[in-house]
Amino acid sequence: MSDRPKTVGAISLGCDKNRVDTEKVLAYLSAAGYEIVGSISEADYIIINTCAFIKSATKESIDTVMECAAAKKEGAKILVLGCFTERYARETAEEFSEVDAFVGMNRYAEIPSIIETLGSGERLYLGGTPAFYPPERVQTTPAHYAYLKIAEGCSNFCTYCAIPRIRGVYRSEPEDKILQEAGMLADNGVKELIVVAQDTTRYGTDRGDTNISSLLKKLAKLDFRKIRLMYAYPEAVSDKLIETIAEEEKIVKYLDIPLQHISAGVLKRMNRRTSPEAIYALLEKLRKNIPDVAVRSTFIVGFPGETDSDFEELKRFIADGNIDYAGFFAYSKEEGTPAASMPGQIPYKLKKARERELSRLQCAVIQANHAKYLGKTVEVVYEGVNRAGTRFVGRTDFQSPGIDTKIYFISDFPVEAGEYYDVEITRTGFDLGGKALRRKE
Repeated sequence: MSDRPKTVGAISLGCDKNRVDTEKVLAYLSAAGYEIVGSISEADYIIINTCAFIKSATKESIDTVMECAAAKKEGAKILVLGCFTERYARETAEEFSEVDAFVGMNRYAEIPSIIETLGSGERLYLGGTPAFYPPERVQTTPAHYAYLKIAEGCSNFCTYCAIPRIRGVYRSEPEDKILQEAGMLADNGVKELIVVAQDTTRYGTDRGDTNISSLLKKLAKLDFRKIRLMYAYPEAVSDKLIETIAEEEKIVKYLDIPLQHISAGVLKRMNRRTSPEAIYALLEKLRKNIPDVAVRSTFIVGFPGETDSDFEELKRFIADGNIDYAGFFAYSKEEGTPAASMPGQIPYKLKKARERELSRLQCAVIQANHAKYLGKTVEVVYEGVNRAGTRFVGRTDFQSPGIDTKIYFISDFPVEAGEYYDVEITRTGFDLGGKALRRKE
């Protein structure tokens, strides 16, 4: 290497689990002497951590590669990581002359040495023994919150999902390593820890020496202000987990539960291990034991064989306000998954129409729920300003970053990003509006 440090720029696509992987790759490169830069046009090496969960994500990954190839400076190299590499690199590498190396998920520790050998002829770095990476990370989220990935892969084998083929079966990270990484994040000033995995509720089931409730209690002893749990599969939300969320002060009363549908027939064809009756019972139990809990979920519409009756059942479930926040996705036919060969594939236009209809219903539910906050004071973390520069932007415990609604507020005193404030709600709607009263200690 020359006297000038080589520079690295990174783009992380897709989910927050991918973001954690990107942060660990950047830590490897930083430790090897590379300088991390925020602009692709300044980078000697461009890292693109891709998503290929569904067709739209695959297209975004391809588009990003092409955009980086057009924007990169002369002589810069592109390395493609993540799901696209695992799923498609072997068959498409020749089409992407713009890419200097495709690096599989089990080879991330080798990236500094791979960079040194770029141009030697080898472009595919796949295979290897699955391993968990060290706790060191270059944090790319705002300083006050970070994601903590506690497991890799998935063993649920939903019929629409390619994740087990891409990332392998479920593997819980050892608890001591998780706590070490979490401790480092706390020491670095992270206030809100967001616990993620393809399925957080399965944590420890493959190891036998721990479980998600035990882990959460140990995380709550660390120096975090808040802990948020995401991606809790409904059939594995146990009474013990509900009790832990209810009793542990640091765990926010918010739970992301990917339900995907409410029709018994659709759930069965999806190979979901739950039922409408179990879903309703779980929601009732949650709200009984955690009265102020906010429940978030995701739903797939237009799954093969979804009848008008199935869709009407889902519409009623949403319109009745069972879910506080939700994301809706038109079913994507993914090669290699059982659902791709199922009869009753639904036309794209009908799937999108159903998706839009559910989104409108959920929007009405959100606005109705938000009405209860008028005149009340809520704790808000300040995270930025709106585009016009006229309002501060933040969120409460019942809002997760990047996916839920926001709170727009004004203040008569200076506010600092990442700090918490009491905000009086003066306007409701899809988003909330208010005025800061005081800073929270």
